[in-house]
Amino acid sequence: MNTQQNAHQSDPANRARLRWRARRGLLENDLILTRFLDAHEADLSDDDVDALTRLLDLADNPLMDLLLGRAEPEGDVDLPHVRALLARLRQA
Repeated sequence: MNTQQNAHQSDPANRARLRWRARRGLLENDLILTRFLDAHEADLSDDDVDALTRLLDLADNPLMDLLLGRAEPEGDVDLPHVRALLARLRQA
């Protein structure tokens, strides 16, 4: 078993916390994030969880701009694993 691949899955509290943080004030963000988690939560790696956590640290409007492709990652979220997850989120 690949611990890196499944480490976040072993803690139900962390999974619930991630799901709770995905609930956003803007309906568009909420729909995209919920749909993505419904389809891919069980397959998320620790890098994916880190990337999603970094995105969830953003305010709703900048997050929506990233999710809809109206902006590209900058600063603390301009990392390869964040860009990779963002590409997957944009397809959700």
